[in-house]
Amino acid sequence: MSRICELTGKGRQVGNNVSHANNKTKRTFLPNLQNVTLLSDALETGVKLRVSTHGLRSVEHNGGLDNWLVKTSDDKLSLRCRRLKRDIVKKRAATEAAAA
Repeated sequence: MSRICELTGKGRQVGNNVSHANNKTKRTFLPNLQNVTLLSDALETGVKLRVSTHGLRSVEHNGGLDNWLVKTSDDKLSLRCRRLKRDIVKKRAATEAAAA
C-alpha cells in the first residue's frame, strides 16, 4: 500500500538528516496517514479512506466529504475518490431534478 493521501495526493518527501558534524544522509518524511470512515451525505453511506491528517482538517473545513470532493480537481484525487465524486455529482443532480 503506497503512502499517499487519497484525498489530497500528499505523499512522501525526501530530505537530509544533518548531524552535529554537518554530515548529510538521505531520509524520507512520510505523511501522517490515518484509516478513517467518512460519511457521504448524498450517498448516505460511509466510505473507508486512507487520509492524511491535513486532508481530514480540510474535509471538516469545507463542510464534509461531499463538498470537498466537488470542490477539488480530479488530478489530486485517487481513482477511488474520482469514482466517488462522480457518484455524488450524479446523485446531487438527480435530487435537484426531482425537487424542481
